[in-house]
This record gives sequence, C-alpha cells and structure tokens, in this order.
Amino acid sequence: MACERWEPAAFKARVDEVLRRFVAREADEFAAVDPMLGAVAERLEVAVAEGKRLRAAFCYWGWRAVGQPDSDALVRAAASMELVHAAAVVHDDLIDDSPLRHGRPTTHVALRGAVGTRPDADAAGRSLAMLVGDLLMALAGQLFATSGLPAAYLVRARPLWAVMARELIAGECLEILRTGAGPDIEASLKVIRYKTAKYTVEQPLLIGGALAGAGVRLRESYSAYGLPLGEAFQLRDDLLGLFGDPELTGKANADDVRGRRPTALLAETWRLADDAERELLHTLLGRDDLDGEGLDTVREVMRRLKAPDRIESMIGARVEEALGALHELDLPAGAVGGLTALAHSAAVRLS
Repeated sequence: MACERWEPAAFKARVDEVLRRFVAREADEFAAVDPMLGAVAERLEVAVAEGKRLRAAFCYWGWRAVGQPDSDALVRAAASMELVHAAAVVHDDLIDDSPLRHGRPTTHVALRGAVGTRPDADAAGRSLAMLVGDLLMALAGQLFATSGLPAAYLVRARPLWAVMARELIAGECLEILRTGAGPDIEASLKVIRYKTAKYTVEQPLLIGGALAGAGVRLRESYSAYGLPLGEAFQLRDDLLGLFGDPELTGKANADDVRGRRPTALLAETWRLADDAERELLHTLLGRDDLDGEGLDTVREVMRRLKAPDRIESMIGARVEEALGALHELDLPAGAVGGLTALAHSAAVRLS
C-alpha cells in the first residue's frame, strides 16, 4: 500500500501490524525459555499495543522528504522508533512510580502480581519492569537491523542510535536530578528538550533522512523543525497531565504535582507567584497524600496566574517556528503536507 497522500490512520495500521507481529513472535520466544516468564512476555505485547505512532511517522517523512518512495521495509525500520518509545515509557513510569498508562496498570504495577505474595513483591515487580524496558530497547535495534532495507542505508543511520539513546537517558537523568529543586524555566525546558523533544521528533526525522541519504542542509532543517516541535509536544503533555481528562489521557492528574517534577508549567507558575502563593504551593507540591481538593487548589493558583496561557503561548510559538523552518525548504508536496499535519497533531491534542 502506498502512502502518496498522507493518511494517518492507514499509516498507523501498518505500524501497528509490524509491531504486533514482531513483538508477538519475540514474546513467544521469550516465554518458551520457561513457563514462569509468561507474565513478563505478556507485558512486552501490552507495551506496544497503544500509541499514536508519531515517532514512526516522523521517521517515515524524514525518508520521504528526501524523495524516496514509500516502502514496507522503511515502515518496519520506522516502527522501531515505537519500540524505543515503549522502552522509555516503561522506564519513565518506573522512575515516576506512575500507576496508570493508557488507563491500564503500568508495567511495574502489573508485574507485582507475577511474583505472588512474597514480602519483596513490590521491589521484584519494579525489577522485572526495568528488564522489560531493557528488552524493548534491544528489540528496537533488532527490528531496525532486520527491516529489509539495504545494509548500506542502515550503516548511514546506525550511529544516530547512540546519539538518540545518550540524549534520551541524559534527559531522564536531568529530570531525576532536577526533581524537588527550585523551579527554573530554562532548566525545565532543557529537560524537555533532551527527555522528549529529541527522541520524539528530531532523531526519528534524522534517522529517516540518514537512511535516505539526506544532505547536510536538509538534516539541519530537520533539527530546526524537529526541536521546537518536540518541545511543543511535551509542553502540551504537561498541560494535559494536570488539566486533561484522565479518561482521555489514561494517566492520573496528580502525578506531576505529587512528584514535584520539573515541568515548565510548574516553573512558570512559581515564577509568576507572589510570596503568599509560593507558600501555598510549597505546602501542596510533592505531597503523596495530595487529595482532589489540594489538586484543585494548585489548578486554581495556576489559572489565576495565567500560567496555562503562558504555556499555550510557548506551544504556539514553537509550532510556528517549526512550520517556518519547514516551509523554507523545497520539499515534495506530500512531505510538506505530511509534516504540517504531524506538527498540528503533535501539538494540538486531547491525549
């Protein structure tokens, strides 16, 4: 099936099928080692069952914008970006101790049951989840290497995998190190850039471009488009994390506030707050027992200070910057249309 005209649902279905078949086969091989591994193998499949497939789509258009044709082998290579994301999600939920993802128990919560009622069930479930994330990252490399693209193409892109992993882990480490520290908008934006923006948009684009043989100027333009758009994506995620509908986001609203995570939304709120408002926030942020009333109070302070409006403005400015970089290029019409649509779907969403 060709994707000359961008049809997101059709593309997602292709990626879903690649992931379903590949991960099911790998999960079966894993479970065949010993019957006790069945519950862990199941979590591999659950980890890739949901998703918008944006990272695969950016990799796809990184390839197509060079002038390369649609290719099933390329879709397989692009699908490996979703396994990187699945690995990052498992590890991120573990680090943040998040209970829900897509409305379901997160991997470390679900795997507590795999070890029965032993005293260390919680720690054992967390250890199993860490290993599931590690295996998903390994499988990402395997799917990429066996995609069916020519070896010479894969060699061009393979070094970018090390860059992607280094930047992603650097972002996760920065978030851990910044958690609980004084709110700082520039520090929060740096966490966003490395933890999310690069591996969500920039690196998939660059990998797709490298596979296709993109030149230096095009690769630079991919970064000029991808970095601000990736930041807009995470800024939207921060807003949805606190103000979104949990039925749509599939995540608990209180996670960022209870964890006192270094989000741009919290940093901007703190910057705008007066002494009394900061004192109030200080009593609420980071509390494990924060209830609905306390969460509403945090939201009320944010709205009064217009912090969500400031984040909306930051999102809009970054989308405009990304589209400006895109429209400066002489790209095939289909690529311009696809990347424009992706910019809007990444930054304007409900989940």
